[in-house]
Amino acid sequence: MDKERTKRERRSLMLLKKGKKGIFQAVFSRTGLVTSLLLMNFCLTTVLFWRFYEYLPHFFGGSAILSAAMVLTVLNGRHDPSARVTWLIIVMCSPVFGSLLYFYVRSDVGHRRLKKRIRDRIFATRDLLPQDPEVTEAFERMEPGAAGLARYLRRTDHFTTCANTDAVYFPSGETMFDRLLEELEQAKDFIFLEYFIVEEGKMWGQILEILARKAAQGVDVRVMYDGFCEFVLLPRDYPKLLKQLGISCRVFSPVTPFVSTHYNYRDHRKIAVIDGHTAFTGGVNLADEYINERERFGHWKDTGLMVKGDAARGFALMFLQMWNIEEPTGDLQRFLSRPMPPVEEDGGFVIPYWDCPLDDRKVAQQVYTDILARARRYVHIMTPYLILDSEMENALKFAAERGVDVRLILPGIPDKKMPYALAKTHYASLLDSGVRIYEYTPGFVHAKSFVCDDKEAVVGTINLDYRSLYHHFECAAYLWGAECVADIEADFQATENLCRRVTRETIKTEKLSVKLMGCLLKIIAPLL
Repeated sequence: MDKERTKRERRSLMLLKKGKKGIFQAVFSRTGLVTSLLLMNFCLTTVLFWRFYEYLPHFFGGSAILSAAMVLTVLNGRHDPSARVTWLIIVMCSPVFGSLLYFYVRSDVGHRRLKKRIRDRIFATRDLLPQDPEVTEAFERMEPGAAGLARYLRRTDHFTTCANTDAVYFPSGETMFDRLLEELEQAKDFIFLEYFIVEEGKMWGQILEILARKAAQGVDVRVMYDGFCEFVLLPRDYPKLLKQLGISCRVFSPVTPFVSTHYNYRDHRKIAVIDGHTAFTGGVNLADEYINERERFGHWKDTGLMVKGDAARGFALMFLQMWNIEEPTGDLQRFLSRPMPPVEEDGGFVIPYWDCPLDDRKVAQQVYTDILARARRYVHIMTPYLILDSEMENALKFAAERGVDVRLILPGIPDKKMPYALAKTHYASLLDSGVRIYEYTPGFVHAKSFVCDDKEAVVGTINLDYRSLYHHFECAAYLWGAECVADIEADFQATENLCRRVTRETIKTEKLSVKLMGCLLKIIAPLL
């Protein structure tokens, strides 16, 4: 038996090492794309000025007319107020390039077909998990305010409020990884994995060894990752390599630079489902830095959540809806109606939900805003990024001004300099309203969690930035009255003890280069 396992493990490792990342991945990374566009714009402008110098008066006249027309277009378009200001600045500073960029982004090239497919899939499957009226009535009796949020989530995309659920919180990627391995080993029917990042290393290697073994035993194993992985992390033929191990694999939205704006909408979700009765979500991707096996930005602070029981079916449905975007839905009910083994209910309610960037509902932001609006004593938040629109910033400030203890834990060592600088542009305004801000001195915070009044919490993949709230596919679990809410708050307190507090004095000592970068980048923050 051990020899057979060793043989399968070696085969898995050989397949992992097959196929080298080509020049495509290196050249067309996000940094490469941005750099290429800037160089093209600079070169084109220089050539036009040099070759057509005598026509400059006509050019400036035409630019003035174009700027006026574009200002009217942007002002009358459907935009978030912050995005409207950004577009106005861009088209006024560079009328020709800005206008082309505006219509390119607004044209939804490559999105219309995707929107239709997603709407069709959701509409066809939204009633597969009916709402138990007894659960709804019990929630209404216990907490009318939070039950209103549940009604909103049910109305938007038929997200189900679940009571027959046990929720377990993990204060680190390491603890979640250990439990994930245990649950994967017990799989008998199917395993679904959907992750933003999958990268070769110890974490993915151990998971892959289990997946290959389970697939050989007849378990239906499906893996889905975001197309951005193909740029720098995995070879483009990786789905074929996994197929040799008996694992079905799909890539969400492979990137096609300069052809479609679809690359802007990424699958940022993290979902693992085992046999329909157990599911995981949170900030942890399948790469070694998330379990501190590899150090990149100091100690990596992350969190995760496991649900057992009815709520796991919600994550199974999320996965199947995304998995079937490119193909007919098929019989999904067979994955959602399997008998649920007994679970130790903790008396709380769990609502698995996701947010789609291709509609106008902004579910993720509405959930966060609702929690802030109903909070009485405290709201404690961990997030890696803080790039806020006026609505989210006002919600944080208003809660603090009402006397709610609003606290934010952010990274002390950033993974990206630009979001780090942008986050600091919000510090002064938030501090003035009474929001407390802390930076995690050991390293980088990648956790995404809200906890409020010892009663309710959110753990998932949703950051407090434009990408998560407007541009990414995201998911999370809303918890009310679950026993693990106390664990989430205890973890926040323990993490805060490792942080430095941000004050007006510390802001004054910030590097001038960081301040300048933040001020300049704020102009285009909604597009980052």
